[in-house]
Amino acid sequence: MTTALITGATAGIGAAFARRLAADGHDVVLVARDAKRLREQATELHDRHGIEAEVLPADLSTEDGITAVEARLSDAKRPVDLLVNNAGFGNKGRFLEVSMADELTMLKVHCEAVLRLTSAAADAMRTRGRGGVVNVASVAAFVPRGTYGASKSWVVQFTQGAARDLAGSGVRLMALCPGFVRTEFHERAGMGTDNIPGWMWLDADKLVAEALTDLARGRTLSIPDPRYKALMGVVKLAPRGLLGGVSSRAGRKYGPQ
Repeated sequence: MTTALITGATAGIGAAFARRLAADGHDVVLVARDAKRLREQATELHDRHGIEAEVLPADLSTEDGITAVEARLSDAKRPVDLLVNNAGFGNKGRFLEVSMADELTMLKVHCEAVLRLTSAAADAMRTRGRGGVVNVASVAAFVPRGTYGASKSWVVQFTQGAARDLAGSGVRLMALCPGFVRTEFHERAGMGTDNIPGWMWLDADKLVAEALTDLARGRTLSIPDPRYKALMGVVKLAPRGLLGGVSSRAGRKYGPQ
C-alpha cells in the first residue's frame, strides 16, 4: 500500500486525484484549509474504498501551513510515495487592479509552497529510491497573462528542471497543465464562466486519468486532451508580441467578469 499526499484536495482537480488514487488502493493524506470538508471527504473515501485517509488542515499561504506539510512529507516513519501539489487560486482583475498583498499571496502558494513541498518530498523519495511529484500548473503558463500565468510558467520550468536533475534517482516529477476545468476555481475568484465555449471545458476525472498515465510513462509535462495539445502547438508558433495581444483580449473575454 502506497500513500499519496494531495494539496487543495477538497474540490476540483485535487478531489479528482483523491478519488482516483483512493479507488486504485492508495492511502491518502488530504490537505486543504477547511477541516470540516476534509473530514467529510476522508470519511467518504475510507468507507467507499477501504483505504486510510489522513486529514491535514493547512493554509499554504502561511508559513505555519507550509511547514506543517513539509514535516509530514519528511516523516520517514510514514513515507509519502506521491505528492500532488494542486493548491492554487486566481485573482480577479488586471495588473495594478489586484492588491500587492494578493499578488504576493499567489506567489506564496503557487511558487514558494510548490518549491518547498517538492523539495521535502523529493529528498525523502530519493533516499528511498522511488516516488513521484505532480505539480499542477496550467496552459496559462504558455501565454503572457499576468501573475497567474507567470507563476504557472515558473511551476513548469521548475518541475522540468528538477526532473532533469533527479533523472536516474527513481523520483519522477511532472508538471500538469490543464485548461478550463469545471471546479470551484472561477467561482472563488469571482470570475464569470458563461462566455467560455463548451468545447474548452475538461472533465476533472478524465484529466486526472490522463495525468497519471503520463506520469507512469515518465513524461515531465502533461497537457491533457488533444484539443489543448493542438492549441498549445499553435501557441508555440505564434509571434510573442501577437500572442500577448491575443492573450490580453482572451483574458478580457474569458476571464474575470
